[in-house]
Amino acid sequence: MAASLQFNFKPLFLTKSSTNHATKFATIRCSTSPPSKSYTITLLPGDGIGPEVISVAKNSLQLVASLEGIKFKFNEMPMGGAALDLTGVPLPEETLLAAKQSDAVLLGAIGGYKWDNNEKHLKPETGLLQLREGLKVFANLRPATVLPQLVDASTLKKEVAEGVDLMVVRELTGGIYFGKPRGFSTNENGEELGFNTEVYATHEIDRIARVAFETARKRRGKLCSVDKANVLEASMLWRKRVTLIASEYPDVELSHMYVDNAAMQLVRNPKQFDTIVTNNIFGDILSDEASMITGSIGMLPSASLGESGPGLFEPIHGSAPDIAGQDKANPLATVLSAAMLLKYGLGEEKAAQRIEAAVLDTLNRGFRTGDIHSAGLNLVGCKEMGEQVLKSIDSTVPAAV
Repeated sequence: MAASLQFNFKPLFLTKSSTNHATKFATIRCSTSPPSKSYTITLLPGDGIGPEVISVAKNSLQLVASLEGIKFKFNEMPMGGAALDLTGVPLPEETLLAAKQSDAVLLGAIGGYKWDNNEKHLKPETGLLQLREGLKVFANLRPATVLPQLVDASTLKKEVAEGVDLMVVRELTGGIYFGKPRGFSTNENGEELGFNTEVYATHEIDRIARVAFETARKRRGKLCSVDKANVLEASMLWRKRVTLIASEYPDVELSHMYVDNAAMQLVRNPKQFDTIVTNNIFGDILSDEASMITGSIGMLPSASLGESGPGLFEPIHGSAPDIAGQDKANPLATVLSAAMLLKYGLGEEKAAQRIEAAVLDTLNRGFRTGDIHSAGLNLVGCKEMGEQVLKSIDSTVPAAV
């Protein structure tokens, strides 16, 4: 089953180790029936901490598959800086083909200092843009929720952060990141110019608006559309189209907000937001801002979906080259991205809930990586956190779907 926008958008649970370890825990309790469903998953470990967190997520998927009667075939492919070093390009044709032919794609992280000075077409980030474009994924869902176990990790006051539960729906394949003309030139004075184009067509706005309304409908029924319609023509069209689409969803309360005010309100009173829909560049910035309200960018997953074909699932954090290979990374965002893969990409609700519940159970038992650690709790590394999640997966029975 390929990921598509026909799925019933339900909020992730946030709105309410080594292979040997995976094998060990998987033998404790297995499904009583042979696997009845088989899926192909393309794994893109990427750079920095990407291979470490992907390993943990893969182990989690393998264990939950054995418990739920599912079979996974994993294809691990190079991308980003790793692909540059191996093949000379950030997204080899073989990698894109494997991704297109799979049921879902799970990405670790890309980028690093080593490739920062490369020409644009040879930067790891270019590979990510090419992957999104190749898979035709245009809707990026990024949940941001302050879990009760981590409220003290937020940089905001407890009374401001407590209870925050929002979803950013970001348009992913249009706007200034892809608009043309773009490039470099020289003006009449001989000065070098750099220019980009913020452009949106009606169909691009309409389809992301419908995703956002459907998402809000499954949450608390409130949608805030963020734009800069007092200055930008592209935003004027954005607001016009979102307002028009709202007539199809009379049960969803629509509001509009300028992006500068939205950035301020996210730190002033984030609980006012339920679902936010916005364009590519604004969504890129606001979703990262929202993530820090939760206490750590290392906790937040994302899903990128299209009208057909496989979805792309990835943690929103970067490659963190400063801690790569040191067993310091927080793998929970990638584990939760695997849960989103199961839920939105494959429609495996029970398996997704098992992983979500296991993450909560692991936190409840006091295990923390360095980014979310506080006094009196168990400081663990990436591998140990993964092992604890596996224990919780095996012992946690999800609620009925």
